[in-house]
Amino acid sequence: QVQLVESGGGLVQAGGSLRLSCAASGRTFSSYAMGWFRQAPGKERQYVAGITRSGGTTYYADSVKGRFTISRDNAKNTVYLQMNSLKPEDTAVYYCAADPRLIIITTTSRPSTWGQGTQVTVSS
Repeated sequence: QVQLVESGGGLVQAGGSLRLSCAASGRTFSSYAMGWFRQAPGKERQYVAGITRSGGTTYYADSVKGRFTISRDNAKNTVYLQMNSLKPEDTAVYYCAADPRLIIITTTSRPSTWGQGTQVTVSS
């Protein structure tokens, strides 16, 4: 089972950009579908994006479609979330997730492995 460590969060003004990274331990990273979720204070965890094992297919929540891009580098055991045109409502703790059983992580998925999260704050 992989272990996941997110990085790249921070404070950014509305309209700005951030790139989150999620580094996975282990030699089986390419066997895992990967995804990103977020949780704002007082709200339930929300799906953001998912990517297949090869990186050939991606899926996004409507709220981030056209602004966020998920990608992965299997040689580096890392998945990324490029976030552009950030809005104050994107403020949340962002979590990386992984699951070897799934083809792709989507809105209804319950991934088996989670990172510890990284805070993203977008000021208006």
